Amino acid sequence: MHKSVKDNSVSQRVEGQASTGIEGLDNILGGGFQRGRAFLLEGAPGTGKTTVATQFLIKGAAAGERCVYITLSESEAELRDGAISHGWDLSGIEVFELIPPENLLDEDQQQSLLYSSDLELGETTKRIFETVERIKPQRVVLDSLSEIRLLAQSSLRYRRQILSLKHYFAGSEATVLLLDDLTTDLNDRTVHSVAHGVIRLEETAPEYGAERRRMRVIKYRGRPFRGGFHDFAIATGGVQVFPRLVSAEHKADYARDLLTTESGKLDALLGGGVERGTSILVLGPTGAGKSLLSLTFVQGAANRGERAAMFVFDEELGVLFERAKGLNIDLQALVDAGQLVIEQIDAAELTPGEFSARVRRCVEIHGARTVVIDSLNGFQAAMPGEQALVLHMHELLQYLNRQGATTFLTVAQHGLVGDMRVPVDVTYLADTVILLRYFEAVGRVRRAMSVVKKRTGPHEDTIREFLIDRRGLTLGDPLTNFQGVLSGVPALVGETAHLLKAGES
Repeated sequence: MHKSVKDNSVSQRVEGQASTGIEGLDNILGGGFQRGRAFLLEGAPGTGKTTVATQFLIKGAAAGERCVYITLSESEAELRDGAISHGWDLSGIEVFELIPPENLLDEDQQQSLLYSSDLELGETTKRIFETVERIKPQRVVLDSLSEIRLLAQSSLRYRRQILSLKHYFAGSEATVLLLDDLTTDLNDRTVHSVAHGVIRLEETAPEYGAERRRMRVIKYRGRPFRGGFHDFAIATGGVQVFPRLVSAEHKADYARDLLTTESGKLDALLGGGVERGTSILVLGPTGAGKSLLSLTFVQGAANRGERAAMFVFDEELGVLFERAKGLNIDLQALVDAGQLVIEQIDAAELTPGEFSARVRRCVEIHGARTVVIDSLNGFQAAMPGEQALVLHMHELLQYLNRQGATTFLTVAQHGLVGDMRVPVDVTYLADTVILLRYFEAVGRVRRAMSVVKKRTGPHEDTIREFLIDRRGLTLGDPLTNFQGVLSGVPALVGETAHLLKAGES
């Protein structure tokens, strides 16, 4: 039963459900695991199954529930070492190391014809049942099914064994998490049909950068869940799951007032300013002033007494802070005053889901009303493909707009002059598009600005030269004799009286 669930489902205690101990996973599952049922957690070795299972038991132990970890693959010492690496205390969790039957026999007995897989499978199952009878746990982890599949030797015997385990656990009213490392027959879906729910963990290795992990709920009988792939990461302290952002689930009431800047001419170019809850895309070649233009809106938010967030992909923060001082903007003072959250983003180390979670945290916890993403070129590096970038940006921008946050995106176009190309076309997503260009006049390289799109109202259709210096952003009068901006080769013809000079206000 695959349905969408509301994002606030985590905050609600769902009766009859056992929390996984991972907030993001509870959100995906609509509250957690249904009590008294068996669930399958599958994934290749190294995807995080043991970590998820341990967090599930720790959550139960903290709530006073009896918990047992039955391991056929890892030793108890390995499990406890892994817990220590996360800073966990496994007190309250009983770890039962199920030693394979052949290890209990001497060499002569192992060579006996009477020793068969039937004896091994039966002994293993018997010892699992004895452990559950002795402890009477409310939460059980069985790690892993691959050993049971090897002992069964055939799909029929394996299915019968899994059904036997399921019926037994159902009678014990325990919530069971079955782990499968997929090291045997990948086409065997026996447990999928038997388990109440199935979660798959995956790991991919990009050509450059750290590994990427994602999960998907394949089935959950009779319960709504959040479908699709969800990014997750394993860090010190456990697994962090980042549910896929669904913008339709987030809508806040806010006043769509017009935000003005410190520059009357920039406001005139923008048709009076930018509307709250819209997205502004700043396009232009490298070095044209996209980041510095965005900083003027960050300063404007601070002047209004609002908070802002800035996510920097391309530039080292120390350099950005120094450049901002050249505009008479003290970013460090804004950070110290709690008016700005600024983060350096390494695209090679961050998944799109985690980035969306960071943006949400700044909006929902920090209260940011202005968000700057600099730039989409760096954000694209974190995407598996161009289409994925557009879809991620669509949801993220819709979310920010519905939260009343004004978003500024920068995109560096390929080339400096002439025919310039955009690495990915997201202009249709933005409500306002500001175009920056270089042009040459009177032996100097100059910069021009124009607004080519504004959904929320009229805007000036002129082109203005601009300067960025210690006085901030200075715009000149409309260049009526300026042509060629849309061709990518802006040119000035006729009189030059209206060109700006350094130090001119």
